[in-house]
Formats: sequence, C-alpha cells, structure tokens
Amino acid sequence: MRLAIISDIHYAGPLERKRRDQLFAPIKSPLRRWATRQYRRWVWLRDPFAHNHLLDRFLDQTRDADLALANGDYSCDTAYIGLCDDAAYESARECLGKLRAAFGPRLLATIGDHEIGKKMLAANEGGLRLASYRRAVDELGLAPVWKHVVGKYVLVGVTSTLAAFPLMAGETLPEERAPWEEVRGRHRAALQEIFDGLDSDARLLLFCHDPSALPFLGREEFVRRRLPQIERTIIGHLHSNAVYRQAQRLAGMPVIKFLGHTPARLSAAVREARHWRPFKPLLCPSPPGMQLLKDGGYYVVTLDPAGRAPAKFEFRALPW
Repeated sequence: MRLAIISDIHYAGPLERKRRDQLFAPIKSPLRRWATRQYRRWVWLRDPFAHNHLLDRFLDQTRDADLALANGDYSCDTAYIGLCDDAAYESARECLGKLRAAFGPRLLATIGDHEIGKKMLAANEGGLRLASYRRAVDELGLAPVWKHVVGKYVLVGVTSTLAAFPLMAGETLPEERAPWEEVRGRHRAALQEIFDGLDSDARLLLFCHDPSALPFLGREEFVRRRLPQIERTIIGHLHSNAVYRQAQRLAGMPVIKFLGHTPARLSAAVREARHWRPFKPLLCPSPPGMQLLKDGGYYVVTLDPAGRAPAKFEFRALPW
C-alpha cells in the first residue's frame, strides 16, 4: 500500500488573508514587535498566507495514494483562539474540503494545536478555547482519537493538545478548566481502549501532531507496554527538521520562566525531548518548511500489510 502524509498545511482562506497587516498588532512593545517581525521575515516564514498552492501540488502528486494522513494545523489561526474564530474556521474548512475531495474516505486527519488555539509568540493573546475543540469535532468531523487497520499495521491518531494538557493548561480560560479535564479524560479512555486491544504482533504507526505530548503518553502504563510495537511516530508542529534537531540538542535544558508564557511552554517541552526517542519520531515538515531553509515537503510511505518488512518512508520536497 502507498500512504501520503502531510502536516501543518496552515491554509489561508479569504478572511485570514485580509489580516496580513494585523498579525503583529497585539505586540505592544515596539522592540519586541520589531524582533518578532525580523524572526518571521528571515527565519520562520515571511508570508504565512502565500503557500496555499503547495497543498494543490501535494494533491496533484499523491491523488492515487491508498491512504492520506493529514497531521493537524489546517488554518493560520490568526486570532490565536482556534476554530471558534470564523476566519480560521473558513481556512480549515477549505483545506479539509480540498483533502476530502481528493481522497474521500481514504483521508485520516488528526487535530493540531492550531485547531484548538494557543497563545501567540511575544504577546499575551489567544489560548485554548473549548468552542474551537467542539467545532473541530462537531462541524469539521475531526476525530479526537482514531484507529485504522491495514493488515498487521494499526494506524492510530491522537490529539496532542489533550495528551499534553498539563503543559497547555495555563493557556485555558479559568472557567473552562474543568470541562477541559473531562474532555482530556475521555480522550485518555478512548486511547487506552485502542492500546489495550492491540494484538501482540501488531505494528503501530502513531500520528501525534505535537511531540510535546510524547512524554505524557510515555507515562501511561498502557502506552509503555506497547512501545516495542511502535514502528514510527509521525509528528508535525515543528515545521522543519532543523528545529527538530535543535530540540534534541537542547533536551534537558532548564525551563525559561522570565520571558513570558510561550518561552516557558516551549522550554518545558524541549526539556522533555529526550523522552521522545522511545516513540521513534519522524517529523513531517510543513509544506514550505521554514523561510531560512525552504525545506518543506511531505512523505510517501510504502507499507506491506503483511508486515514482512518495515514501512519505507520517502521524503518528497516541495520547492518554492
């Protein structure tokens, strides 16, 4: 079988594209706003709205795949509150509409952190919203946990924000904390049912958008028992393998608490990066990658349902 994997599409619909000049408005400090602009311009992504065509190229090149896996982040999340923002919802709906038109029931899709919301870099703006999570599930039809069997292989998708909720809880609204815990509990129970039901000879491919969730999953006994059966964990979120490699180098670093919420969250996640390794992670970068390297693309996987050989992952670049 042939699988196509894409992650972090960050599609920009019409309403989000109109916000091009408002991206940095929440950053009140002129110096911090300038520094963030320079980082975006030269390192991360100069124009986050300019890469919709890369999704079309992916679809043109992989339309005949037996399965397609989309590993989260379908909008630009320009309000930083996920899909309860109508502009972000429009982007995600268009993005998933293109994927579903191409692959139909052959598409499997996880929920990324930008579907739910997260605070922006350099400003205390945005965060998780329960309404965004519900919109992702109820209106866009994204399953929080899913399983798909291909012979000896079992493909499992999780919602990384829920698995790593202790790391993200500080970005929730106080009145939504208890409902979030209930949602997290249901997510854990559904995942445990899948892991407990695996055959002893099953080969597992795990799809988890944000690798920050892996240490939390690794503390669950029902996951630890199955770690030898995990052949690969496909992650996204980091956009570039250069970022992934740097996270591995910085594993064990102290948590940075004096620069605000985002550096604190990121450094806490990187501190635990050594615990990613038992999951055998493979980063699927965003289609454009990062501005500095233009190293984006997607993966095509050759899978033997009989399990006679390990899955073969082939990276395909999307130059721009």
